[in-house]
Amino acid sequence: MATVQAIHVAPQKGAPLESVEAVEAVAGEGLQGDRYLGVGGKRQLTIVSTEELDEAAEEWGQPIPPGATRRNVTISGMRLPRKAGAKLRLGAVVVEVDQDCAPCGLMENCVGEGAKQALVERAGVRARILEGGTISVGDPVVRLG
Repeated sequence: MATVQAIHVAPQKGAPLESVEAVEAVAGEGLQGDRYLGVGGKRQLTIVSTEELDEAAEEWGQPIPPGATRRNVTISGMRLPRKAGAKLRLGAVVVEVDQDCAPCGLMENCVGEGAKQALVERAGVRARILEGGTISVGDPVVRLG
């Protein structure tokens, strides 16, 4: 069974990520305490999977811990759907994948030199929050339809 492994938020742009045990997801808005709350659009929530991070780490030659890629939610137990419109339930929260999160130059600073290339198609997805609620570490993750 897929589960939420880690949750991270950053209160301001460029601020260090804070690891939290639970976060309130606001439909159409974002995560409480995160820099993108209220911005709307494509940056409401980002998700990455440990399976993809492990693949990238194997290629890169070093471990990539949850939070290093600055994604909000790290899940384990499934590969992420990358097709726009795919839906996931994270605990009580329903999200819809908007697009792949292509790794940017920031990956070289946050993760390490050479990590950007290893993270291509493994750096997570951006999603919109369709149904709000609380996401907690340990919550089940289910692909919907």
